[in-house]
Amino acid sequence: MDASSSSPGPSTSDQSTFERWRRKFSLITGLGGTKEEREADMQAHHHKICEKWKGELMSYSPAVVFMMKHLKLNGCDVTPGDVVCAPCNYNRSGGFSPDTGVVILCQGKFMSKSHMEDTIVHELVHMYDHAKFKVDWHNLRHHACSEIRANSLSGDCKWSREVWRGFLSFSKQHQECVRRRAVLSVRANPACPDEAAAERAVNEVWESCFNDTRPFDEASVTQGPEGAGCLDERRIADVPPTDILELAYSLLIFAHALATDRP
Repeated sequence: MDASSSSPGPSTSDQSTFERWRRKFSLITGLGGTKEEREADMQAHHHKICEKWKGELMSYSPAVVFMMKHLKLNGCDVTPGDVVCAPCNYNRSGGFSPDTGVVILCQGKFMSKSHMEDTIVHELVHMYDHAKFKVDWHNLRHHACSEIRANSLSGDCKWSREVWRGFLSFSKQHQECVRRRAVLSVRANPACPDEAAAERAVNEVWESCFNDTRPFDEASVTQGPEGAGCLDERRIADVPPTDILELAYSLLIFAHALATDRP
């Protein structure tokens, strides 16, 4: 028997380890493997990160826990099964389905855990309004009111987030952001005929809905230990640096985008 024919090949463990690292390299660089394999690996990675952050935020985020507490007081007991991580075809980070009572988190759309936190609070405000006020989502005024509240209370319009989006203002920045984002959301409602109708709906309910901060004390939300909201007037310099793992994840998303944009 030839000596070379009797030499043992790579073990199953070695092969699986090599394959795991090969796929990770392909995921990061966009090189190697098929397009379908890279996409499947990326979606699996997005889902894993989304579920991890979701679990941590639903357990430890003061703002999220506060919203869940008040939803339960209004007969809506939110569980992890009611907040679903899923791929989305649209350019947004999340949504609330009134028909099913489910919050959708768009995996792969979050640049950091704090971004996901703001999104969850935003969607839970919609859920709170739906449970407490019986919102008719086909009524543009109802929809506009909930969008005003969700954008104002969630942290979506904090100063640092607006600068990241490319909007810089030193006067009434919060109000301008809330109004702009509410109009965009109402305009996307199938019942809305045009942008003028969306703007009109937002303007008609602005005063009452912007000043309605329930269940928080004030807007926008920076939750303390007792869950009481307070004004978030932090400057960019006051915002703590992004967690290293979150930054690595952001860079991974960027690398994937570059890879998938290649001809």
